[in-house]
Amino acid sequence: YRSGFPTKKNLPFLQKIGLRSVLCLCPEDYPESSVVFFEENGIRLIQHGVDGNKAPDDREGAYMNHEIVAAALEDLLDQANHPVLLHCNQGKHRTGSIVGCLRKVQKWSLVAVFEEYRRFAGAKARVVDLQFIELFDTCRVRLRPPQAEGEEAGEALMHGQMTLGQQMGAILLILDLGL
Repeated sequence: YRSGFPTKKNLPFLQKIGLRSVLCLCPEDYPESSVVFFEENGIRLIQHGVDGNKAPDDREGAYMNHEIVAAALEDLLDQANHPVLLHCNQGKHRTGSIVGCLRKVQKWSLVAVFEEYRRFAGAKARVVDLQFIELFDTCRVRLRPPQAEGEEAGEALMHGQMTLGQQMGAILLILDLGL
């Protein structure tokens, strides 16, 4: 799921859809009443505070921090966090940029990635966000296999019990562990 910043009146809906995690891209502290609601409902709050893209150039701080974006994508892709809600303030620029980078990890064409970004950003689409998405190096994102570690990952992989994305993550884990 993706959205703008959830308000107090949105919280019952978030409970109803059975979220396991909320991934917030805002650098500001989360409202205490929402934090309490999440804790009471077993919803994990993950914060990767990142400033939005500012200008279409190479100035320091003009683009979102690539390491923070990669970490946010790793949490977004981690099935232990699903179902997850990704949001920033308006759900357009930072969220759109992260989703665009996610689509690159998922091997979408840039045309499709940009179309989805524009569909959600509407008249507020920013060229600088599209540039960030295009230039983002997906190799920064380390995929984690779901609930299968070490030899269990190898067994699940050998028996075709994983999706392609899970297989890629398991292969990386197996290589990292030297199995």
